[in-house]
Amino acid sequence: MTYTLLKQLHLVTIAITLALFVLRGVWMMRESPRLKARWVRIAPHVNDALLLASGLGLAFLMQQYPLVHGWLTAKFFALIAYIILGTIALKRGKTKPQRIAAWIAALAVFAYMAAVARAHAPWPF
Repeated sequence: MTYTLLKQLHLVTIAITLALFVLRGVWMMRESPRLKARWVRIAPHVNDALLLASGLGLAFLMQQYPLVHGWLTAKFFALIAYIILGTIALKRGKTKPQRIAAWIAALAVFAYMAAVARAHAPWPF
């Protein structure tokens, strides 16, 4: 029962993370003042903390750990790349084309992480 609930939480927080990232990316491209709203700066971090906690909980329950199991190691390093690219896309990119390119690359990394999770293989394609 715990595993199922934790997995559902993980899947829901993944969907929320993707939706918020896409929304913020669109707002970034449109230079919307909505990006500065307090909830937009807080909600993604709260959701991502739940996502990370549920992912760690699942790894513990499944007894599969990053740097031990190849697919989780791939997800771990992809997560780092996603965070860096997302930061460039939404905060640190110096030009709009640079931010858009980082946003697209972050979405590609997100898709890779989803494929790795589904296949439980570091080379899921």
